[in-house]
Amino acid sequence: MKAYLKSIVEYNDNRLSRGFAFFIQFLIVLSVITFSLETLPSLEPRTKVVLQSIEIFCVVVFTLEYLARIYVADQKLRFIFSFFGIIDLLAILPFYLSFGVDLRSLRVLRMFRLFRLLKLVRYNRAMRHFSKAMLLAKEQIILFMAITLVLIYFAAVGIYYFENEAQPEHFSSIFDSLWWSIVTLTTVGYGDVYPITVGGRIFTFFILLIGLGIVAIPTGIISSSLTKVVESKGELE
Repeated sequence: MKAYLKSIVEYNDNRLSRGFAFFIQFLIVLSVITFSLETLPSLEPRTKVVLQSIEIFCVVVFTLEYLARIYVADQKLRFIFSFFGIIDLLAILPFYLSFGVDLRSLRVLRMFRLFRLLKLVRYNRAMRHFSKAMLLAKEQIILFMAITLVLIYFAAVGIYYFENEAQPEHFSSIFDSLWWSIVTLTTVGYGDVYPITVGGRIFTFFILLIGLGIVAIPTGIISSSLTKVVESKGELE
């Protein structure tokens, strides 16, 4: 029985297993749609009941899937604390935390239902390739993120010294300058805060050039890792 159940929930090499995977994917998308519909104003009571019923059904199936995966796992604790184990738990936890209790102050926990989208990674080959590429390039990405944080702080300090006297209402401190630094380095540029001094504009020019690199570098890192994953997959096949 355990081996039969494991062939359904873990492997994807038979018709029943593939059918189960598609069914779970369908429920994930359905639960996210109902989550969005629940935010519509002036929903009819009957519609709310239908949406709640769908949510209960999805949670029951996800719970059974989670328990089944624990049951068939060779190393149960390792699965529970693994990436997918934690995602599976977070996908159902908000429902049980709010069940039968008025948790209006903890409504933010409902956002964790969006973790169900991450469950799709397990059932999608392209997503699995992407997750493997992220793991392959994790050291470069971590290093890049650390450098980016340093650059954001450096940009905030620089623009503070250039613009503090001219615009004390926008650049009253380095902490206030961080907003400008983030939107400039990410090339978003909302335009609500911008330099007016010559030095500030020249400094911004160089920061914008660096910002273009911040957008391009991780793209190259992930693309290179994806290429390696796909090539290794092709060699195995």
